[in-house]
Amino acid sequence: MLFTSYTFVFLFLPAVLLLWWSFRGAKARLLLLTCASYVFYSWWDWKFLPLLIATTIVDYVVGVRMSRSELERTRRIWLAVSLVTDLGLLGLFKYYGFVSGFINTAVAHAALRPLLPNWQLILPVGISFYTFNSLGYTINVFRRKQKPAQSLLHYAAFVSMFPHLIAGPIVRYSDVGKQLERIRTSVNWEQVARGLFFFSAGLCKKVLIADRLAVRVNTIFFADPASQGLVGSWLGALGYTFQLYFDFSAYSDMAVGLACFLGIDFPQNFDSPYKSDSIADFWRRWHITLSHWFRDYVYIPLGGSRTNDLGVMRNLLVTMLLVGLWHGANWTFVAWGIYHGVLLAAHRFASRRGLVIRSAAIAQISTFLAVVIGWVLFRSVSFASAWEMLSGMLGMRGMGPYLVSSRYIALLAVAAGISFLAPNTWELQIAPKPRLSWLLAVATALCVLLMSQSVPFLYYQF
Repeated sequence: MLFTSYTFVFLFLPAVLLLWWSFRGAKARLLLLTCASYVFYSWWDWKFLPLLIATTIVDYVVGVRMSRSELERTRRIWLAVSLVTDLGLLGLFKYYGFVSGFINTAVAHAALRPLLPNWQLILPVGISFYTFNSLGYTINVFRRKQKPAQSLLHYAAFVSMFPHLIAGPIVRYSDVGKQLERIRTSVNWEQVARGLFFFSAGLCKKVLIADRLAVRVNTIFFADPASQGLVGSWLGALGYTFQLYFDFSAYSDMAVGLACFLGIDFPQNFDSPYKSDSIADFWRRWHITLSHWFRDYVYIPLGGSRTNDLGVMRNLLVTMLLVGLWHGANWTFVAWGIYHGVLLAAHRFASRRGLVIRSAAIAQISTFLAVVIGWVLFRSVSFASAWEMLSGMLGMRGMGPYLVSSRYIALLAVAAGISFLAPNTWELQIAPKPRLSWLLAVATALCVLLMSQSVPFLYYQF
């Protein structure tokens, strides 16, 4: 079910909120939230709901068992159960085709029979997100940084909570556990107003900017990149750069707004990433909850920055390689992750020796251009397609031809202006002024009229 669908906005959400604020008992509310979230997830395909439930039950039991045991060996065994279950399911559904294809192709070159069956597995929507939510919980319980959930119902509500279930943010139990244990009994209208602002802002980002850019980006610039010259290739790459940001930040904003309607606060996931003045700064601002997850559970355990330069560079490359793989089972995602790992390692090497760009404007522009080039790899289905796009951006096919409308150019300019100059939704101070309310209401109404043309969020595929 899409946040931008009429079914969600006019049927599912009103029904859930009406029941949520009508029930007084905490258990009734948690049961409602869990069941409603299961309905929300099953709307896509109910056959994958057992995977979500299985992950929830296993990790809840693991958390309880680890908290009750004082034996380190026993606790490690239970943690291994969680790791094998969560990463095993994620690996099977997300990476089996990628790995089996690679292995079978390799043995075919040696004139051998395929080693693995050619299973065509469907990727369960949201599995990367709810797996990391749940896995982070068991790791924190193992580290004794997190007490186990009060009950299976509390934990099931956390894992399945529909605002963040499909595409994040990656919420930790420490972020919302106490809130679920102390559910508000009365409506906080200031929080509801904040939720309306975030939900409406996200809806506008998605419907008015991201979806409008998607039409041109998908049908012209990336469908046939070899036909584009210098101008067309850059317009396509910039279009996808802004489409991806406004699409994903829209989902995160809407998730924050939906949580506010329930009286729950979510963490920030974006902080104007295209204003970054270095690649390290970009990763502090882009998909913040994912960056923090890999920092805490991969980069720091590898040794983080507590080693020599070569060790830090290795840790950065390994971490970013896994970030790339998390996004998708394709060699272009692997290359994108390594690309950013190299950039981060180079930035650290240079900054440790005082080799930094003194001009803030040049630093921001160069960082943005590096990110744009990376998005070409991220978006391309193959290296051949990526090279066609990049060669066009390098001017290897001349200036043209290119086919763009003045509307597309204007939309790019608006997207760039918001990204580079405007404060983000977390920086805006919400004041109940009639003029602002009317403006937001008109924009939201326009989005509702255009929702029938909306497309799924880009991060649904991850």
